[in-house]
Amino acid sequence: MDQDLVDRAARTRRAYLKGGGALLAGGLLAGCAGQNDAESATDATETAAATEPTTEASTEAETEAEQAGYTVSMSPAGDVTFESVPADVMVYNLVYADAAVAFGHGDAVNSLGFDSDAGGRTLDAYYKRLDGVSFDRSELAQLNSGSGSVNIDKELVYELDSDLHLVDPALVTSFDGWDQSDVEEIREQVGPWFGNAYSRTHAQPPEPYAADYQYYTLWEIVENVGQVFREEDRYAALESVHSDLLDTIQSDLPPESERPSVGVVIYMDETFYPSKINVPGFATSHVRPLGVTDAFAAGDVTFETSYDFETMLEIDPDVLLHSYGIDSYYDVASTRETLEDHPVGSELSAVQNDRVFPSGTPVQGPIMNLFQTEMTAKQLSPDRFGAWPEYTGGAYPEIPEEEQLFDRQRVADIVTGN
Repeated sequence: MDQDLVDRAARTRRAYLKGGGALLAGGLLAGCAGQNDAESATDATETAAATEPTTEASTEAETEAEQAGYTVSMSPAGDVTFESVPADVMVYNLVYADAAVAFGHGDAVNSLGFDSDAGGRTLDAYYKRLDGVSFDRSELAQLNSGSGSVNIDKELVYELDSDLHLVDPALVTSFDGWDQSDVEEIREQVGPWFGNAYSRTHAQPPEPYAADYQYYTLWEIVENVGQVFREEDRYAALESVHSDLLDTIQSDLPPESERPSVGVVIYMDETFYPSKINVPGFATSHVRPLGVTDAFAAGDVTFETSYDFETMLEIDPDVLLHSYGIDSYYDVASTRETLEDHPVGSELSAVQNDRVFPSGTPVQGPIMNLFQTEMTAKQLSPDRFGAWPEYTGGAYPEIPEEEQLFDRQRVADIVTGN
């Protein structure tokens, strides 16, 4: 553990009221998404400003509102009350790192679950197309040891001394050596938890969280994170970009009979690992808006499902989308060459028609989702949305301005506050 990082965490620690996640009879208090108890304080501030329109009176009212704190709710943590915006935040996956950057708080992130260079490169690939947007990962702690087991060292959590753990507490209890008492210990001794991981695929969370666990869309989760950072206006602006993007795509989709069948896969060691598209969860929220036929819809696909070349040829999707394809763990350009040289792989329609594409990261935040949705639209319907350019790695490819499906400068201005 880098001592400089520990010292930085200690110096930037912020006081807050350790609220949230109260366990009742083995269940969880899970409030409605978007609930914000600061509304009454805001109303009081507005009233004071109207009746005593002096700078001093307004300042006093605003100070009182800030001291009253604010509460944000999301399952499974429940209600979490803050006295101030968290300035030092532990993050496990890219959903929350990307959201923090989107809301102008990327410098609050002190960690990532795995190798920060691997995940950070993916974020960089998208941010390079947004003027002034970046994410400094040079001093991030790596929460997972990378030794083969998925785990977080509790002592490292104490060392980071974070204002907030932007991590699903249910996920943490699935790690070796952690149970609900450990999660509660960290909440009381260090800082609250606030995250929701199982909405990605609507998987069953571990006990005792399963009975009361709520699932959210990606943008519902992002909205809650925006409330944590007091960036409701930024969220509204970003969500408007997302809504416009979906309107652009869905207003110009080809007829269903002209849409391709699509297989979302990961390829390793002559084995295909499939994922379904039209299922709950935000993992494929960048593909579902295209309304395509899921090549694997008829199969009983789980995380343990794998297909050999012969099975893939029987299914034979029109398009293969390779997950984690943008400057991440997999070299999709090399995979295409491997498939072209394989005696069975070369018979796949997607290979013969040059329709094997790098696809998005399922653990996606809001900025990633915008780019990944645009990318998928171009890959699946180039006649409608413009062709996807050749991509061999590195930054998200440059798209001519007239062929961009969302306004890069508008997003950059939202993120940077310009």
